[in-house]
Amino acid sequence: MSNLTISVDEQLIKRARVRAIQQGTSLSAKVREFLQHYVNESEEMLAKQREEASARLMKTIEIATSQTQAEAAAAVLGAGQRHTLRDELYEGDFRARDRLAHATKPD
Repeated sequence: MSNLTISVDEQLIKRARVRAIQQGTSLSAKVREFLQHYVNESEEMLAKQREEASARLMKTIEIATSQTQAEAAAAVLGAGQRHTLRDELYEGDFRARDRLAHATKPD
C-alpha cells in the first residue's frame, strides 16, 4: 500500500478525524473509501456512456436497415421487378447506343 501526502487545513483534519471516530473508523479509511468511490464512479460513467453509444449505434443500424428494406420493396413493387445494373446496361439495343456514342465522340 502506498502513502499519500496531501495539504489540508488543520481544522478540517481535526473535524474529519472526530467524525471518522464517531463512525467507528479512521480518517485514512474514509479517504480510501472516497478514492474507491471516486474511481468506481468514473468507471461506471464510462460504462454507461459505452452502453448509450452502443444503443444509439444499434438504433441507427436498425433505421438504416429498415429504410434499405423499404426502398428495395418499393423498387420491386414500383417496377414490377428489380433491375440490376446489368439489366440497365443491356436494356434495349445496346449496340445501337454504342454506335451512337462513338459517332458523336469528337476525334
